[in-house]
Amino acid sequence: MINILIKNKLSEEQQQRFVEGKMLPIMEEFYSVQGEGYNTGKAAYFIRVGGCDVGCHWCDVKESWNPDLHPLVDVQQIIENIIEIEAKAIVITGGEPLLYNLDYITNQLKAIGVEVFLETSGAHQSSGSWDWYCLSPKKNIPPLDDAYHYADELKVIIHNKNDFKWAEEHAAKVKKHCRLYLQPEWSSQEKMLPLIIEYVKKHTQWSISLQTHKYMHIP
Repeated sequence: MINILIKNKLSEEQQQRFVEGKMLPIMEEFYSVQGEGYNTGKAAYFIRVGGCDVGCHWCDVKESWNPDLHPLVDVQQIIENIIEIEAKAIVITGGEPLLYNLDYITNQLKAIGVEVFLETSGAHQSSGSWDWYCLSPKKNIPPLDDAYHYADELKVIIHNKNDFKWAEEHAAKVKKHCRLYLQPEWSSQEKMLPLIIEYVKKHTQWSISLQTHKYMHIP
């Protein structure tokens, strides 16, 4: 597991803090606007965790995959950064955040009164306390059953026509009030977006998500 790879390089004290979720491999932190899904257009502070074993070929942050490329950061430093910026909503994304214990960081974030959102493939056991849980399932490693229970939003990336059937298979597993989104994969958007539009018109339980931050040229 990625966790083991990281732990082997740490002192005993650092290993304990890592296991407790008090230190996390962080690729980047930045304050921007949520560009996709239910919370599109909302100002948010993004915490991109390093490390992912899902390996989507169309991933636009492949540099996040190897956790060893990213420094272990003390969670308290992250909290201080957020307080300084006065952000009110936090998005923990990746990589795959659920490779790590997120109980500590979410508890610390809740303690300062911010909303906490998760973006995950659901491929690993859930941890943390969330105001919004965005499940974006991937074919390489399917979600665990608990991810469907927690999901407030199901966001399925549409890369080809077969993905519509795959999206419905996942929609059948989420809770009744989960929001359903189809999002074209960026490199195939010109081809797939017209198909998504027609699909949503016929299957009105679905909405369309677009990567609006790319249109706005913001991170």
